[in-house]
Amino acid sequence: MRTMPALTVSERGHTVCLQLGGFARGEGTSLQEAADDLIQRLLGLVMAFRSSGFTPCKEVCPDLETLDYLAELGEFAAAGGDIRELVFR
Repeated sequence: MRTMPALTVSERGHTVCLQLGGFARGEGTSLQEAADDLIQRLLGLVMAFRSSGFTPCKEVCPDLETLDYLAELGEFAAAGGDIRELVFR
């Protein structure tokens, strides 16, 4: 598994926010709700990325490390794995 993007936690009023890198965010009234929301959004993102057939190249996207991470999450999920294991380790 590639290096995971930074996972940050913040709170605004009664809302907990979890942000994975600059591309996925989950929110909820508790840390568990925010984590569930983040995983749901991230799963949608990685499965769309995987099914699109998109092949990144350094000229188009300089952050290949993040795209490789998303591709690995998509492959793990497609094989029946729970991406929580890789995101919250």
